[in-house]
Amino acid sequence: MPDPALFDDGPPPTCPARFNMAAYVLEAGRARPDHPALLTLAGPGQVALSLSHGALRRAVLETAAGLQAAGLARGDRIVLRLGNVPAFPILFYASLALGAVPVPLSAQLTASELAPMLDLIAPAMIAHGGDLPLPDHKALRVDADRLDHLRTCGTLAGFADTGADDPAYILFTSGTGGRPRAVLHAHRAAFARRMMWHDWYGLTPRDRMLHAGAFNWSYTLGTGLTDPWAAGATALIYTGPPDRAVWAALAAEHGATIFAAVPGVYRQLLKSGADCRAGFSALRHGLSAGEAMSPDLHRAWQDATGCRVHEALGMTEISTYVSGAPHRPAPTGTSGYPQAGRRIAILPETDADTASGARPAPVPRGTPGLLAVSTRDPGLMLGYLDEAGAPPRPADGDWFLTGDRAVMAEDGAITHLGRADDVLNVQGYRVSAREVELALAAHPQVEEVAVAALRRRADLDVMAAFIVPVAGSHPAPETLSDFLNDRLARYKQPREFILLDALPRSANGKILKRVLTDAHGWKG
Repeated sequence: MPDPALFDDGPPPTCPARFNMAAYVLEAGRARPDHPALLTLAGPGQVALSLSHGALRRAVLETAAGLQAAGLARGDRIVLRLGNVPAFPILFYASLALGAVPVPLSAQLTASELAPMLDLIAPAMIAHGGDLPLPDHKALRVDADRLDHLRTCGTLAGFADTGADDPAYILFTSGTGGRPRAVLHAHRAAFARRMMWHDWYGLTPRDRMLHAGAFNWSYTLGTGLTDPWAAGATALIYTGPPDRAVWAALAAEHGATIFAAVPGVYRQLLKSGADCRAGFSALRHGLSAGEAMSPDLHRAWQDATGCRVHEALGMTEISTYVSGAPHRPAPTGTSGYPQAGRRIAILPETDADTASGARPAPVPRGTPGLLAVSTRDPGLMLGYLDEAGAPPRPADGDWFLTGDRAVMAEDGAITHLGRADDVLNVQGYRVSAREVELALAAHPQVEEVAVAALRRRADLDVMAAFIVPVAGSHPAPETLSDFLNDRLARYKQPREFILLDALPRSANGKILKRVLTDAHGWKG
């Protein structure tokens, strides 16, 4: 009988009861105040901002004093509606130092998208990039070109005396109903990230972390800034125009030892013609998150640089909790192993017994089910905001249900099978869209793929694959079908193949399958 799909090797690290995220993140730098903390890079040979750990701490506390002088107080929500500018991380941590609650928002959002988000947040202040659209709102507005004036009011006397469970910051994530949801995190979330240092990054104070994301993204704020600073390392962030070849030049110029990006950046970089082996000569390894990286892309990057990429699985509500790591790479095709200190299970895809109130036990290892994380996890959000405040987290007793399907191998490795709401019911069969996408992604002419059910008439759905082909190619449907014959059962194979120039994506880079089905489905 296989062991249950449960990982629990002990409790997570204990966060102090009185805990301020900004104080914690900036503490390690006090031992080496002259060591580089942040370099924002406008391009090769162009350093827009360079701050040592000591200078970063001063900038944060001076900005916090300016916020206080402007009338901001503990608990106030501060929207960061800025582009990818150097002031962004300083303002984010100054808000935390004051005990206020920063809310980073994507620069790609439209005014109509922002309006309901601002109504929900009810911010006391909006830090605004002048060229970005912004709906009318009663909150105090500070334009980006005035942010430096906040540092003219002295220095905050000390960090706010916040508790580990006090509200710290708000991030928006995609909602299952098509509306973004506001995720409220506690100050303890930063301390919980220590579980990633060994079991994903292999992070040390000597590292120079080059991150390919924008400041407003949770991946950048966490992996690109929070963790390097908390470890006393150096963060390298590019703020220039899109350029797929720039990463190799920046890595070479600034001696990047870790490179963090999404799979698409790795793919574009390999196609750019840049000399990746020379550019990333100081690299110890790469990191990937946000979406799954195909095994072919893993191999191509390793062939080009001689370095592995370590992937992580997570979500805005908890950050990453499953990953490969330098000391334990993920087996091919998996997301890796649960990080030490996490408690993770694969639960049955059925509801709890409502008559007895009993919670379902984990399924056996090797059996697909619902991926769940313990509600004891210190990285887990406080809850989702709505008009009534912060309702309970979606939990089943001791478990937070992630909404993902997964399977745990005998050795504990986790294979992600896609979203539970991404299981297609097509002609009586239940098919994981993720399984079909992985099979098609292995085709040499397929650059990107998304699989969804398309309504063809009132009583008929068919499985369709939306494909972005490799530049210069035009794979025929019959060629794709033949390719899948040896890889998937017939009932798992798409009936339609639709070629596109690009897949529609949200502001945070997630594929918008609803846009695809609305555009190509039956209009009835």
